[in-house]
Amino acid sequence: MENMLNDVINMFYPHACFLCQTPLLENERHICLECLFDLPRTNYHTNKSNPARDLYAGYQQVIEATAYLFFERDGKTQKMIHSLKYYGNKALAEYLGKTAALELKVDGFFASIDVIIPVPLHPKKEKKRGYNQSEHIANGLSSVYRCEVDTKSLKRTVFTNTQTRKNIYDRHVNVENIFEATNVENLAGKYVLLVDDVMTTGATTSACIEALRAIPSIKIGIFSLSIARDY
Repeated sequence: MENMLNDVINMFYPHACFLCQTPLLENERHICLECLFDLPRTNYHTNKSNPARDLYAGYQQVIEATAYLFFERDGKTQKMIHSLKYYGNKALAEYLGKTAALELKVDGFFASIDVIIPVPLHPKKEKKRGYNQSEHIANGLSSVYRCEVDTKSLKRTVFTNTQTRKNIYDRHVNVENIFEATNVENLAGKYVLLVDDVMTTGATTSACIEALRAIPSIKIGIFSLSIARDY
């Protein structure tokens, strides 16, 4: 109940820090600088031993992969993810996408991407929720990388149950053959950045890769706003 109340307060009174509720300064947006500094960044993109990249080691099409923040139960990242995923906080999603992109771009990560594709929801789920949180994260990334967000070229054709309580094997089985690539000719030879909100085993994004990998000369990057420490 307390988390829900905080979400409501932050939706209607956005001049307080989303995480600590202190008043924001003129140059601060959504999160104060102190909380922003303390976010649990993975910094995977700066490490040669990159656990996010390792999840896609079997795909030669994948050029780069990273997750921005660690996701921990009852932690700061979970609070933000739940707000943008379940309570319609689209502005926070875009802010976090933009903040991550500014940090990644300084280090030259994803520098040559041509198009950004948010991992799609099934139409039934998106209609019920009213939006796709990954699309709004992608919009934030796009504002920095200055490239198109494409929501037409990858479709989720099969409705699946939540992955939350499934083991690694069941996660991959649950998402087999659930995506379909369209407008294939528009993606040929392009560097495509797939965007998701939470990475665990990489099953969902791997299913997206399976749908895209046959496109001639395609290159793929993976960005997730967060990654569970358990994987």
